[in-house]
Amino acid sequence: MPRTRPAYPPEFRRQIVEMVRAGRSPEELAKEFEPSAQTIRTWASQDRVDAGERPGLTSDEKEELAQLRCEVKQLREEKEILRKATVFFVRETSR
Repeated sequence: MPRTRPAYPPEFRRQIVEMVRAGRSPEELAKEFEPSAQTIRTWASQDRVDAGERPGLTSDEKEELAQLRCEVKQLREEKEILRKATVFFVRETSR
């Protein structure tokens, strides 16, 4: 089982991104703090998207997309259950 750690708090992420914007490199920050340099680059990149400086999906749009995907999955499962129930009841009533 892979080991995972809890997500970093938003305030911590914001402070790290501010340090990147101030000119510190992700590698330097990775040595000083726990997140990897790639994680810090990802946070900084997403911050630029959220600020409108780069094209892409904002954090809010990503969250909405994830929620919609979950909802679609649930609706598909419910539809499949109803389809199977319909087939069952059609067979039962035709006997």
